[in-house]
This record gives sequence, C-alpha cells and structure tokens, in this order.
Amino acid sequence: MDGANDSVVTEFVLVGLSVSWEMNIVLFCFFSSFFVGIVLGNLFIVFTVIFDPHLHSPMYFLLANLSLLDLGLSATAVPRMIADVLSTYKIISFPSCMTQLFFIHVMGGTEMVLLIAMVFDRYTAICKPLHYLTIMNLKTCICFVVAAWVIGVIHAVSQFVFVINLPFCGPNKVDSFYCDFPQVTKLACVDTHIVDNVVTANSGLISMGTFFLLIISYVFILVTVRHRSSVGLSKAFSTLSAHITVVFLYFTPCFFVYVWPFPTLSLDKFLIILDFVVTPVLNPAIYTFRNKEMKVAMKRLSRQIVGFKESS
Repeated sequence: MDGANDSVVTEFVLVGLSVSWEMNIVLFCFFSSFFVGIVLGNLFIVFTVIFDPHLHSPMYFLLANLSLLDLGLSATAVPRMIADVLSTYKIISFPSCMTQLFFIHVMGGTEMVLLIAMVFDRYTAICKPLHYLTIMNLKTCICFVVAAWVIGVIHAVSQFVFVINLPFCGPNKVDSFYCDFPQVTKLACVDTHIVDNVVTANSGLISMGTFFLLIISYVFILVTVRHRSSVGLSKAFSTLSAHITVVFLYFTPCFFVYVWPFPTLSLDKFLIILDFVVTPVLNPAIYTFRNKEMKVAMKRLSRQIVGFKESS
C-alpha cells in the first residue's frame, strides 16, 4: 500500500448533522451550552478531589480520573463541532483527521477500562467493606489508572496502524461531524474489508466486552447484597441504578457504530452525540451531585474560594 504521504487526498469534508440553518443554530446552542457544562463540571470535580483531604480515597481518585477522561474525550470532537456547525465548508486536514480519530480511541478505550476499575471499587466497598482499604490502596488505584491508559493506547494504535497506511485518492466526504475509523476507511481507494474487520473486532470487542462485564458485575453486586439485607439491596440499587444508566448511554452508540452499524440510516451519527456531549455532562451529575459527601466537599471548596476572593 502507499503511505499516507503519497495520498492524493490532503483534507476531508465533514458532512455534519444538518443542512437546515435553523437546526444548525439549535445545535450550536446545544453543543456550546453542554460543552461549558462539561468543562466546568468535570474540572470542578477534579479540583474538589485534589484540594479536599476528605475526598482522598480510592473512589474519588478514580472519579477524578474519569472526569479528566470525559473532558478529554469531549475536547477531541466538541470544539470542532461547535466551530463547524455554522460553517459552510467543514474542512479538516488529513493530519488533523488522523489525530482526532487516534485520540478519540485512546480516551474512549481508557475510559472503558477505568469504568471496570470503578465497578471493582464499588464491589469491594459494598461486598467486602472490612478489606476495602487493604485491597483498594493507593498503589492499586495507580495501577488501575496506568493499566487503563496502556490498554487505551494499545487499542487505538492497533487500529491506527492499518488506517494511516491506506491510500486516499478519490472521495473525501466523511459522512459524520467527526473523523472515526468506520467513516474514514470507506473513503480509501482499496478494498478495506480486512481493515473493517480489524476495527469491528477491536472496537466492538472492547466496547461490548466491557459493557457485558460491567452489567454482570452490577448484577453480581446486587445479588450478593440481596442475600445479606433487603435494606442494603435498596440502598445499593439506588446507587448503582444511576451508574447502570450511564453505562447504557455510553455503550449504546458504540454498539451501533462499531458492531452493528445501520447501512442506510444515520442513526449512529446522532447516537454518538451521547458519548461526546451528553454522557460527560451526566457523569458529574450522577457520580457526584447525588453523593452527599461530594456535595458537602463542593460547598466547602466554594466557601474557600469566596473567602479567598474577599480576603484578597
């Protein structure tokens, strides 16, 4: 195959979501307001966990890393979505397109593994409370985060090496608002059947494997708690139901993009908005604002900020 430098195509045209000017205005306001919420919400969580000593525990350490990943995943696509939605020509250069799809899969793969670490943390806290601090010590948490990043990078690189070497010499319209492996490989000048299978096997395996592992883990936790106490089951279900909701919202688009894409409909294009825009806003609300300890810490940090401004 020809290398990427020998490709005729030097830029791609992003088709976007809508051709209606009125709808584009609505999308611009929607994306802009949600992105502000993503940035402020997730950064506030990170700073609260860092500066409040009461939150220096395994659960909040993993939560702060999840917030950084949510922010990073959104930052790979949403700013360009906001800039492009009102643009007539939605052009992205070949290097920018490759960079975007690479980091989307690094962030996405890392977040999936981190979600597994978080459900293991909840399992240990609920089912083995006496051994919680022994099992979920700082070393274990750091190992979880490092392993998540390593797996995320491997996940992205193992697909990227196939796509970057494809020759692009003809059509350059990407049928989406961002660059991703399934949309970009369709534009190659050669048969991409093998590459498509690699992407489906890789992204499909990690997304669906993580999804089913998380659901099985949540069910196992609830069954374990049920055998101990009906009151404990009610409390655990109240906590985990919100987490399960986030899991479904996050992994449903992955299923339709990488495992079972619609051949004629653009449903997957709209569903993926959940991953870039909706879920990163919901995670702070579900994982923290429903958490009494986190809400108290946020109020404490807010008072400290206000006091610092008044004293200065």
